[in-house]
Amino acid sequence: MSQFLTTEEVSERYRGQISTGTLENWRTQRIGPPFVKIGRAVLYPREELDAWDKRNLVTCDDGKMEGRRRRRTVERPAEPRSFG
Repeated sequence: MSQFLTTEEVSERYRGQISTGTLENWRTQRIGPPFVKIGRAVLYPREELDAWDKRNLVTCDDGKMEGRRRRRTVERPAEPRSFG
């Protein structure tokens, strides 16, 4: 297994959700995953892609969920009082 991926292979790694065109645009803007350019070849080190994935990982706090609904964090208002 190569330690570098081509632009097409990076797109495949992300199941086509990041197109080769997007990767090309990101390179010109110097955003996105780090890459190496040797002559005309653009290569992405696997190690850098793994690190980029970790930096972009979104975590969730499972403790605040009950099934598919959020657990109430605010107490319910007291029952209305009747005067009379």
